[in-house]
Amino acid sequence: MKLELSSGNIKLRGFRKSDSARLVELANNENISRNLRDGFPHPYTLQHAEEFITKCMALDPPTLFAIEYNGEYVGNIGLVKGNDVYRKSAEVGYFIGEEYWNKGIATVALNLICDYGFDNLDIIRIHTGVYEHNIASQRVLEKCGFVKEGVFVKAVFKKEMFWNEVRFAKLRYL
Repeated sequence: MKLELSSGNIKLRGFRKSDSARLVELANNENISRNLRDGFPHPYTLQHAEEFITKCMALDPPTLFAIEYNGEYVGNIGLVKGNDVYRKSAEVGYFIGEEYWNKGIATVALNLICDYGFDNLDIIRIHTGVYEHNIASQRVLEKCGFVKEGVFVKAVFKKEMFWNEVRFAKLRYL
C-alpha cells in the first residue's frame, strides 16, 4: 500500500530499498543512538538498514515511514500499536538526522503521524518515553500537544548508566 502524508516541505512516505545507504549515513551517529533504544544498533550497518527497510515495506497498514524534507530522506517515524488491553494505544518513535535538527521537521512529522494514527488505526492514545537528557524531543512532544504524564525514575539502562524516562501522551479527544 503506497501512502504519503505531507505538510509543506515535509513528507512521510513508505521506505524504498534505495534508502538503505542514506539510512546508514543518518543513523550511524552516536548522537542519534544515545537517544534511542538498544534495538537501534550502533554502529548502524547496511545490513541493519536493509533488514529494517524490508520489514517496513511489508507492513499493512503502513506504520513506519521515511521522513523527507525538501525531497531528501532525513529520518524515520513510526507507530507501534498496542495489543490486548492496550489495543487502542500506540507508541510513537522517531529520529531526525543530526544535520536537520532545529528545523521544525520532527514537529511537523509528529503531527502528521498522530493525525494518521488517530484517523486510520483505531487508536485514541499515542504515547512515548524520552530519556531525561533529550530536552529537544521533549519540546517537540509538548509543541504537538503531548502531555507529560510522569517520570519513570532510573527506568532506562543505556551506555552503562541509569537514566530517568519522561513519559508523554496525547489523546485523540483532548
